[in-house]
Amino acid sequence: MEKTQGNTQSGIQGSSTVAEKRFVPQTQRKGLQNIRNLILLGVLLAAGIVLKAVNPVNVPGMKPNFVIAMYCLSIMLIEPTLVEGLIIGVLAGVICQFFPGTPYINIVSEAIGAAAMVLLLRVPMKVKKFDLHPTIATFISTLCSGFSFIAVMYLAFYAGADVTPIALGAFMTIIFGTAAINAIIVQALAVPLKLALHGRKG
Repeated sequence: MEKTQGNTQSGIQGSSTVAEKRFVPQTQRKGLQNIRNLILLGVLLAAGIVLKAVNPVNVPGMKPNFVIAMYCLSIMLIEPTLVEGLIIGVLAGVICQFFPGTPYINIVSEAIGAAAMVLLLRVPMKVKKFDLHPTIATFISTLCSGFSFIAVMYLAFYAGADVTPIALGAFMTIIFGTAAINAIIVQALAVPLKLALHGRKG
């Protein structure tokens, strides 16, 4: 009987060890290696396309690029690597080609903007418990995208390409206005989406 009880106890311990191994919690993969993150990226970029097409901000002479806001938000939520951030930016730039504008320049400018967002998320920006990344990082990333767009546009113009540059004064208004709008959008959506995706500890 003692041997049987001993075998039974060892069997229970063995099965519990196997159960523990089976139910070891797995850390959530970040970046584009996660299927859920890829779906989230697709949904947010689609939302950016709709917003860019509809343009709910009715300001004369100004049409903000909401695709920038959505890729900034997606980068904040899925936390990609720098290379993955560049891929997201290039994808966003390709999407922008379906709208009127200067062809191909968006591919460069959005890649730079997305890379800036990835890097800025690594800089501490918390005031007590309040995270300023959604506002500050999005604002600066939008400026990086806008200024790189201007730079590439004028370089192409002076290189003899068939490009008509926009007056710098008008462009500055668009860039800073878009940066402010994008910062507000991302700040408003970041917290509820983080809670929905990761819970209160995320």
